[in-house]
Amino acid sequence: MPTDSAALVLFSGGQDSTTCLFWALQRFDQVQALGFTYGQKHAVEVEQARKIADKAGVPYDCIDLTGALEGSALTEHGKDMNAPHARNEDLPASFVPGRNALFLSTAASYAYNRGITQLVGGMCQTDYSGYPDCRRTFISAMQTSLSLAMDADLQIYTPLMDRTKAETWKLAADLGTVAGCDVLETVRVMSHTDYNGDRSQLNEWGYGQLDNPASKLRAKGYEEAKEKGWV
Repeated sequence: MPTDSAALVLFSGGQDSTTCLFWALQRFDQVQALGFTYGQKHAVEVEQARKIADKAGVPYDCIDLTGALEGSALTEHGKDMNAPHARNEDLPASFVPGRNALFLSTAASYAYNRGITQLVGGMCQTDYSGYPDCRRTFISAMQTSLSLAMDADLQIYTPLMDRTKAETWKLAADLGTVAGCDVLETVRVMSHTDYNGDRSQLNEWGYGQLDNPASKLRAKGYEEAKEKGWV
């Protein structure tokens, strides 16, 4: 992987993308971060993304895609986060149809206009809820399609693709200090995962309540990492 290059990180402010931000900072000479608002109920993650990017000294921009994505418990109030998706019982209610396709297309266009051909995303197919747009096959297909669409050699890096959540915590710990930030502590305290946007209670694994799948997965991963002596 070249080190004399620039990368754009798709940055939500969650655990995974925050870990990837610091991963990128260790590997690329220049890093920019791009976030999205799309009507998500846990929009507090955007606030956290700004704070984390500022702390790490990374230029951050946010694009408003409100209205472009719908049909998910993440965007529609009153829906049960723990239920199956209304259109596909094999997927969770938190699945946002087409989200990563739209995010990657938008990020690729944004990057192209800034001379950047390398994207970094926190997609993972290992221990998530089976989101089809987090699978390696989808990411590979998007890389090919976007490269063809822009006549450019676009690369999409997904450092968490085959890691469990516990291994993602380990990666944060292994990164140590990057850009003056203790990566593990920054991920633990500053990143946001809770689907309900709750930051009223700081737990050992971070802020949130164990009433939604995202917080449960984050907490479970932390406990597993702790048991293994990784954090």
